[in-house]
Amino acid sequence: MTPAGLKAPPQAPAAPPPEAPPGDSLAPATPCSAPPGPAASAAAPHGRGRRCLITRKAVFSASHLYRLPELSDGENQARFGPCSIAPGHGHNYELIVAMGGALDADGMVLNLSEVKHAIRREITEPLDFRFLNGIWPEFDLSRPEGRLPTTEALALAIRDRLTPHLPVMGIRLYEHPKLWADVLSGPHLNPMDAFLTIRSHFAAAHRLARPELSQVENEAIYGKCARPHGHGHNYLLDVTVRGPIDARTGMVCDLAVLQQLVEELVVEPFDHTFLNKDVDHFAACVPTAENIALHIADLLAAPIAATGARLHKVRLQESPNNAAEVFAETAQLEMVPPALEALASA
Repeated sequence: MTPAGLKAPPQAPAAPPPEAPPGDSLAPATPCSAPPGPAASAAAPHGRGRRCLITRKAVFSASHLYRLPELSDGENQARFGPCSIAPGHGHNYELIVAMGGALDADGMVLNLSEVKHAIRREITEPLDFRFLNGIWPEFDLSRPEGRLPTTEALALAIRDRLTPHLPVMGIRLYEHPKLWADVLSGPHLNPMDAFLTIRSHFAAAHRLARPELSQVENEAIYGKCARPHGHGHNYLLDVTVRGPIDARTGMVCDLAVLQQLVEELVVEPFDHTFLNKDVDHFAACVPTAENIALHIADLLAAPIAATGARLHKVRLQESPNNAAEVFAETAQLEMVPPALEALASA
């Protein structure tokens, strides 16, 4: 199987705890420019002037409550479910900051001690063991411009607070290992855009064989995966959507609706099935990880668009060694991918 990846443009400006590693295993942790020739090395000792992207992690614990004052108790419950129950609920957040720039005379983009202190001063000290609602003006719901402290809204606020102090290219914020948000920085980007990713899983069996070929021919192509009775996997599915953050709810889309779509359109129909026999699409299409990911993207694109967001990516991990990725936003393939790659692999 050949994992589908993203080809980064040459000029374009990111994982959770070990038990649940999302992210992109294909991306380098700190992508740098290509090695210079002898003349460049001589003119720039210690790599001075060459560009590189670095990441830094931090953690904090905080609580929040999804409850808008203009809505009734019933309306808040219907809109936000258990997240609207007072006095709120908490998370152990993991923050990854991607920064980029030219190396200085000491061979660094930034002094990491200064990075650590800036993140602590601006982010972790103000937020750690705090109730997020109202702690910053962005989350003061008594103001017309106040919004709920959702994962994506919090990532946006963190980016905007760090940008005056650090050359931020992207922020990833994990609320927990199955939910995270990314925001990027760049002159050609909508500053309110965010990426929201949810993780789910299903168990299924499949057999890799083309019906028009003989068993011998299929085994020559697919090896053990062509055996007549098939084999199974515990698939990890990451679905990433993109869109502007709502000025009041702080959401890219209704998270509960997104989770329901993935459950009803993918997890429930695929879980504990033999894909070749139980899913009509794979009766005539060999169910490689690539084809499963593509089919999932086809199933989700229109329903997600109806929520106001756009399907950005489907990542299907078949095993610890194999994964396939489908980027649904074809026109966006040139959209500053290195920052997302660095955040994914940090």
